[in-house]
Amino acid sequence: MRLGINLGYWGAGMDGDNLAVAQEADRLGYDVCWAAEAYGSDAPTVLTWVAAQTESIDVGSAIMQIPARQPTMTAMTAATLDSLSGGRFRLGLGVSGPQVSEGWYGVKFDKPLARTREYVEIVRKAMTRERVAYEGAHWTLPLPDGPGKPIKLTVHPQREHIPLYIAAIGPKNLEQTGEIADGALLIFPSAEHLEETAIQPLRAGREKAGKTMEGFDVSPTLPLAVGDDVIGLADMFRPYTALYVGGMGSRKQNFYNQLAQRMGYEKEAAEIQDKYLDGDKAGAAAAVPHQLIDQTALLGPVERIAERIQAYAAAGVTTLNLAPAGFTLEERLTALRAGTDALERSGLA
Repeated sequence: MRLGINLGYWGAGMDGDNLAVAQEADRLGYDVCWAAEAYGSDAPTVLTWVAAQTESIDVGSAIMQIPARQPTMTAMTAATLDSLSGGRFRLGLGVSGPQVSEGWYGVKFDKPLARTREYVEIVRKAMTRERVAYEGAHWTLPLPDGPGKPIKLTVHPQREHIPLYIAAIGPKNLEQTGEIADGALLIFPSAEHLEETAIQPLRAGREKAGKTMEGFDVSPTLPLAVGDDVIGLADMFRPYTALYVGGMGSRKQNFYNQLAQRMGYEKEAAEIQDKYLDGDKAGAAAAVPHQLIDQTALLGPVERIAERIQAYAAAGVTTLNLAPAGFTLEERLTALRAGTDALERSGLA
């Protein structure tokens, strides 16, 4: 089992703290530091900043949004970051959601699986420094009947193969991720439900590609809070869980709500969504079951967290990315150190 750190979105009022957290994770031997983007800070700039001020920890995008960039631009960015970081970059991709794709980027959110497949094929082709020629339903390079010609990337990545991850939630997306990627970025993972909600479709995709799960990185992010009051710690994450289950999407399309339903919380997920979309955010947070939070976060004393790490390893997780909670930098650093302590106590270090 490897540990990662997920900084989330830059610009949330903890920017200086985020760099200190990344540097402490680097010192503690964490494997990778991820950064996200939505419609605020962009991931590549943050990762460049972090890579320049750390020594050995990998830096990864969780995620770079597919509608935000042409695939060849993503390949350029990945190659540049890998070169500047000394071979420490991991490329995480995702389609984002309809509101961001169409509202922020003006890109129609349709056929996300087909778009992702074509995007990954072009990115991989470009990063191997082949001349890029591609004919697909969503991208054609070069454009026909014009002055364009197949071009190859001039920058040499540090490594021949930059690890490529996809953020996946739904069964079809997970299966395709297993088929075309090197790892899966998961959110709200429950060790008790991981086999049916993630591992089975990932394994099916690997088999479709003639591969096994060996070497494939199952890489979820979990909030982490350390202390003796498990109930109180869980309550810290009620607004977070309500936001995703209730507010990240519409009544018609919310991937996180659908995931909660697949975990057995059909009635609760509907109530959370109804309250959240009706403007009752406090009511939505109160409607989140304690068990749902406890199953999708690492909560409690170090001994309890060590037991949960063992459960995730048994379920098939290979890299556990932590999002340490805390109102101060010292609280976050303390949680980060507790993560390494728990990993050692689990016997999986």
